[in-house]
Amino acid sequence: MTGTIDTGIDATADPETLLHNAIAEAEPAPLLMSMVHATGDTGLLEEFGARLTLEEPGNHYRTGIRPTTPPGTYPDDVAADIRARAREVLTPGLEPELGVPDDELFRWMAAICTAQRVDAEFVPILLEQSGFTKDRRHVPVTVTPPADFEVIVIGAGMVGINAGIKLGEAGFPFTILEERDDIGGTWHRNTYPGAAVDTPSHYYSYSFELNPNWSKYYPTGIEYQDYLLDVVEKYRLREHIRFGTRVRSATWLTEENRWEVVTEDSAGTVRRHRARAVVTALGMLNAANIPDVPGMDSFAGTITHTAEWDTDLDLRGKRVVVLGTGCTAVQVVANIVDEVESLDVVVRSPHWLVPEKTVGGDVPPGEKWAMANLPFYDRWFRLRTYWFASDNLYVLPRIDKEWAATHLSASPANDMVLNTALEYLQMSFPDRPDLVEKLTPDFRPYSKRIVKDPGFFAALNREHVSLHRASFREITPDGVVTTDGTFIPADVIVLATGFRLQFTTAIDITGRDGRTLADIWKGGEDPRAYRGVQVSGFPNLFITSGPNSAPNHGAGHNITGEEQVHYLIECLQYLLENDHAAMDVVQSAQDEYNRRVDEALDKTVWVHPGAETNGYYRNSSGRAVVPCPWRLVDYWTLMREPQPEDLTFLPTGRAAE
Repeated sequence: MTGTIDTGIDATADPETLLHNAIAEAEPAPLLMSMVHATGDTGLLEEFGARLTLEEPGNHYRTGIRPTTPPGTYPDDVAADIRARAREVLTPGLEPELGVPDDELFRWMAAICTAQRVDAEFVPILLEQSGFTKDRRHVPVTVTPPADFEVIVIGAGMVGINAGIKLGEAGFPFTILEERDDIGGTWHRNTYPGAAVDTPSHYYSYSFELNPNWSKYYPTGIEYQDYLLDVVEKYRLREHIRFGTRVRSATWLTEENRWEVVTEDSAGTVRRHRARAVVTALGMLNAANIPDVPGMDSFAGTITHTAEWDTDLDLRGKRVVVLGTGCTAVQVVANIVDEVESLDVVVRSPHWLVPEKTVGGDVPPGEKWAMANLPFYDRWFRLRTYWFASDNLYVLPRIDKEWAATHLSASPANDMVLNTALEYLQMSFPDRPDLVEKLTPDFRPYSKRIVKDPGFFAALNREHVSLHRASFREITPDGVVTTDGTFIPADVIVLATGFRLQFTTAIDITGRDGRTLADIWKGGEDPRAYRGVQVSGFPNLFITSGPNSAPNHGAGHNITGEEQVHYLIECLQYLLENDHAAMDVVQSAQDEYNRRVDEALDKTVWVHPGAETNGYYRNSSGRAVVPCPWRLVDYWTLMREPQPEDLTFLPTGRAAE
């Protein structure tokens, strides 16, 4: 896609200069792959691959890079030689000799591009997630969706937009219902200072809509919202979206094999809609978590939650108190520190913070030009971004019980993260042992989300900034009293306290037997689903971002959304191909799936003794309800198509039995 972002590239520069700058600033690995596409010369893989990796006898799939080189990186001499060769073989406007490689060649190229072993099981997901191939259909398509097979999608955020695109491509009539006045979900709602994505730009986007024009390696919320707006415009989705429309309830009508969805618009008008299927795309974190602190109504200044930020709020010269230390809090603190008169940060439970040099970093113009103009450069760049943020990290939250018995960390691999974070913490505050103590978590890394530091530690070193290891006890007209009895005068209180965990239970959803989803899930306290998407007793209901489907070890919400949307399209097409009106999950299949989920989660920091108990990953009984226990490649493979033996079907034209 083209995007609406200023690329920073000098449009008046001649093509030779643009290419020269691109070669100088491009990453060497995708640059090498681009040369292979441009020339069709796979000898480049042999030549540079031999210098990068330790060859495994008998094949091209290497076992690893030279021992002296950090994982996934190219040695300086190899990188320099790749750039020199690129200047010899690349010319402006060169048409590629090689298009999408076959699976075997792709696997070889992926191994060289990542400088790591790439097993065959990863090839299909890498081809899709890097943008080389579009979504591959698995259920045969011989029946066109009829005009009365209406699908309702609730929510117009990242996943709802994705669902609309894919439903449209598959020919299903659909309507997206959105409570707010525009698309974007999280990125329409979160407009606080410093709001940004903590997953890399070139990966945190649709695999079928790569954007070469990202201005930063980690996008701001504004830039990401612009990306989503561009996608909606390209696919003409607005004509399918009803804004200002809140869904009050959804009820399965047994006699009709349809859902009745009741909505209320901004004028208070209540309407009833019929749909063959309902897709919830609300996310799991969609309701601001506003703590109930005595005295809130008495405060004479301004109290704002980061999810309800007033963009007209002026913090200049104000005494500001921020409650929280998660991803949102660190972004706010880092971005308001230069405006305020004083800044007090109140931290109940600190997170593990790690350095990330590209957080906030600008993408240089030459790299942007390479993304847009060098053959397949953007796809290989995305592949590397995904690879190093995905299943390579799977081992980190896993428990080594023998190790964990004598260490705070969960395993030797988990200990590496702990030590990296500790070293960064100590390096950031060499003369402040008090801050090191206050900012050291007492739980294992990955028990709560790892936070990439956007400048939070640097802000805490400023003279007008104070850190309090406490929480709010009460709010007075002129400030805050913390749980350790400290009074902090304030003009503005910022609640960076995140969201309440809700798996669609805010909507009254009633299934076949008259029971509501909230009842079955005990008010949302114990949500369980089949594949994180379907719930027994609720035919043709597909819950995206459902329980135990989040990729908490790596990657991002975008891949889960694509997997789940793919699956629901396959399910709907399966109904048409087999002349069924609806499908429901067999309770025993759902129970067995969740048994395996719990068994796998028992080997992780999310449920093992020593885990942080106050995070949103777990319910009050200690069960992990958010994380998916499988590798990304496992869940992606699982979601390719429905498993008929796990389902029951309602025939077309007949009432449910």
